[in-house]
Amino acid sequence: MSIILAKRLASIKPSATLEITAKAKAMREEGLDVIGLGAGEPDFDTPDHIKKKGIKAIIQGHTKYTPIDGMILLKEAIIQKTKKENNLEYKLNEVIISTGAKQVLFNAFLATLDAGDEVIIPAPYWVSYPDMVLLAEGNPVIVKCDREQNFKLTPASLEKAITLKTKWVIINSPSNPTGMLYSKEELIALGAVLKKYPHVMIMSDDIYEYLIYDHHIFYTLPELVPSLKDRSLVVNGLSKGYAMTGWRIGWGCGHSALIGGMKKIQAQSTSNATSISQHAALAALEEDKEYLSGWLEKFTKRRDFISKELNACKGIECDKSQGTFYVYASCAGVIGKRIPKGKALKTDQDFCAYLLDTAQVSVVPGSAFGLGPYFRASYATSMDNIKEACIRIKKACENLRD
Repeated sequence: MSIILAKRLASIKPSATLEITAKAKAMREEGLDVIGLGAGEPDFDTPDHIKKKGIKAIIQGHTKYTPIDGMILLKEAIIQKTKKENNLEYKLNEVIISTGAKQVLFNAFLATLDAGDEVIIPAPYWVSYPDMVLLAEGNPVIVKCDREQNFKLTPASLEKAITLKTKWVIINSPSNPTGMLYSKEELIALGAVLKKYPHVMIMSDDIYEYLIYDHHIFYTLPELVPSLKDRSLVVNGLSKGYAMTGWRIGWGCGHSALIGGMKKIQAQSTSNATSISQHAALAALEEDKEYLSGWLEKFTKRRDFISKELNACKGIECDKSQGTFYVYASCAGVIGKRIPKGKALKTDQDFCAYLLDTAQVSVVPGSAFGLGPYFRASYATSMDNIKEACIRIKKACENLRD
């Protein structure tokens, strides 16, 4: 029997981060001591009070279907959170709860994109953005944002990219993979451009909202430019700031017409997010985040260490991230160097493969995020792992030849 797959799949790339993680896991199963710096999830456990709420939900029998777009109690908690922390007010029909922020984004694209519609995606970008757009038959418009502009979209580059076909622009702050945060002034400046183009919607991916360092302050674009609120989708979730990646709870807040369209998509795909996870999410949103200061302190120490040590590696340059748990390091200085008794490194993919094969350290090539030659290293792992990984990377760089 011949299985004929849809043509749309030909344009979709496998997730680079998942591929790297899978290869590192396979090497470990073979007995190799691989240190993984590719993970996109906190290494901390879900706080106990949240886990207990989930267990209680099971015991009390909260194991049935909920409304497609989420429990009213949880939507109310999201509304209160968003009002208190982001100065944005929403009604129940302006909130949808999905199986992770990823599904919120996917639903939004399917609900709004027609063939040929364009989505502006600043690069470096989270790996799934372009492929989601392609699956929805849209066209990703990639805008390169290099290190000189701190990997961030500028008003000039935004305006240059906008056409009559533009449907969305994505703002991810702080950013995966770079960890860079848009300032208040930068967001206001982008908003000034967007006010001139009423056909463009704004997707504000705020999933790393709580992972901010060095007294920087998080803002979301519609908070600063209220006139853009009705054409903005504010996306958030529990994966990063609550260490709840496996619980799969995300949400979107936006205009009722947009949320209604996304609800239609969700009704014919996953239906409601897991009822047990929704009950646990109530504890996450309604109780104090006392654990967070300890996490941020550890993340800051790890970030400072890995940034310093990578800068000490021959051919690598690394800026400190302002948020998330990633650094995005340039490996331009090793491109063209030769592996001992081997070929020259031509791309960041070559360098990352070299690190995995010879140093047994897994990182993700910057080309997977739309901008090379860089690599993303996650510091969501123990300090011991980070220290050993940096020793290995430094040695690997020293072993390269001109």
